[in-house]
Formats: sequence, structure tokens, C-alpha cells
Amino acid sequence: MRKIYLLFIILGLGCGVQAQQENQFTQFQHYKLGFNPAYAGNAEGISIAALVRQQWLGIKGAPMVQLLSLNMPVLNNRVGIGANFALASIGVTKQYTAELAYAYRIPVPRGHLNLGLMTSIRNFQMNFSELEGSQPTSIDGAIPAGLQSKYVPNFGAGIYYDAQNFYIGVSSPRLLNVSIDLADGSGTISRETPHFFLMTGVMIPLGEKIKLQPQTLLKYVKGAPFDADANLSLIFNERYTFGASYRLGGSSASGVGESVSGLFSVQMGKNLLIGMSYDATLSELRRYNNGSLEVVLRYFINGRNSGDVIYENPRFFF
Repeated sequence: MRKIYLLFIILGLGCGVQAQQENQFTQFQHYKLGFNPAYAGNAEGISIAALVRQQWLGIKGAPMVQLLSLNMPVLNNRVGIGANFALASIGVTKQYTAELAYAYRIPVPRGHLNLGLMTSIRNFQMNFSELEGSQPTSIDGAIPAGLQSKYVPNFGAGIYYDAQNFYIGVSSPRLLNVSIDLADGSGTISRETPHFFLMTGVMIPLGEKIKLQPQTLLKYVKGAPFDADANLSLIFNERYTFGASYRLGGSSASGVGESVSGLFSVQMGKNLLIGMSYDATLSELRRYNNGSLEVVLRYFINGRNSGDVIYENPRFFF
């Protein structure tokens, strides 16, 4: 039964008009550059983040993402530059992504308005030799042999506004509706479909040592159900963060959403932040997996790792 569910997942990822194609992250606040190029340079120094997500533990071939993201301000903080490198796998498919981001930062009352552009290239791979069947796959002429791959370029744009205790951004990392078919043919079966994101958050002081931080990431794809992530965190002593997250989606039959999560992070000095989250699945798929796990590391060079939390300078909370 697990193989049947996995087959539906793979087919859903390959059909751009019916499903979300971009990777999802419970700790999206630590990977804003992957959603919005205008976030580039929104820090005091060189920010480096590494993130690993293993979705649906216990299901063979379930989605897994490994990524590295870095960004920094240049030219007296008037320009931001950044890059993302990611490997996403599901079943016998792999997706390598490399992205470059540029943001121009305009001083406005209480903060900055950033205008960003992103260029990306993806390599889609499917290794048909790894398929498992009730009969040898080599006897089926409809199944290609060996490894097939394709490179797909794209570009995106975004707007990001940050103030002292508030941020909001609108973006689409990939705007071109390009074919991602691996086989040559006269028609197009699957495309890379534009995804649109709106992210926002605010910091609310509750006392001298406690702060409340709600954050939301809204996702829209034409032809797919509306999706969203909502995080609510408490920050203690400007070092420890405890939070909970809820994700829409999942099965339309249950109607309770895709997952509910617990989050924790700790600031190790001024430069290093370590965070992790665990998702408990809410849809019918919960009977076949042990949840999802995500770990993130963020490090700053020549600056301070805010971790998207006010630790020293409120100006760079986001």
C-alpha cells in the first residue's frame, strides 16, 4: 500500500497544473531566500544556512531535501546578492537546483523596500533502472532504460519590505512555464509551473525577556489547492525559541490539513543558530509514516546571526 501512495505522490509532482511542485519547509523563516530573491542582503554580514528535510519517515523513496543558502549585502548595504544550491529526491527522481539572487535595497520610512531578481537552472533526473516491479521492468518497452535527465533554466522576481518589527514579501522564484518532460516528443506532458508566495511576520514583545513571533507563508499555484504554513513562536532570553506550526493541504476528504509541527531553536553565541522541527501528519497518509524531520544550521561571518529573531539589534531582526 505504501508503494501505491508513493506512486500518487510522484505523479502529482510531475503534473504542474494539479499540485505544488516547489519544496516545502516547516522552518521557512530560515530559508527566505529560496522563496523570495528580494531577501538577499537583508542582514549585517554573510549569512550561510544549511537545511535538511526528510519527509514522511518510514516510507521508502519519500521526499528528501538537502540545501545550502548564502547571502550578503554589498555596496554599503544598497545591494544584496545570494545563492541557493539544493538536491531534492523522491522515489527514483532527483532534482538539482542552482539559483542566483540580486536585490536592490531602497531606504523607506522605518525600514527598506527590496526589489529582487533570481535566475535558476534545474537538472531533472530519473533513474529507471532503480524501479521495482512485480516483473522485471526490462521486459516492458514503455519503460525507458537507465538514467534520463534534462536541464531547465528559469527566472523569478520578488518584493520584500522589512521594518523594525515587521516584514512582508511577495514573490515568484520561477515565472516561466517551461517543459520538464524527460522524453522527446511532439507534445508536452509536464511543465514547471509558476508558484507565487506571500510571506509575512511580526515580533510582539510580551515582556523584558519574552517575545511572540507569528509568521505565515501563503502559496498559490494555478490549478492547485491553496496552501499555507503558519508558525507561532515564543522567544526566551533572546536565545531559545519554542514554537508550533500548522500546514494546510493534505487530503480533501479529511479536511484537517497536512500537518502540525513543533519547532525549537537555540542561539549558540552570536554566530551560530541550530534549529529543528518535527511534523506530525494529519492526512490519511499518517497511517503509513512516522512524521517528517527538519534540521537547520545558520552561521554568520562578519556579522551577527539573528536567526530571524531580535537578539541584539532590532533593526536586523528579520
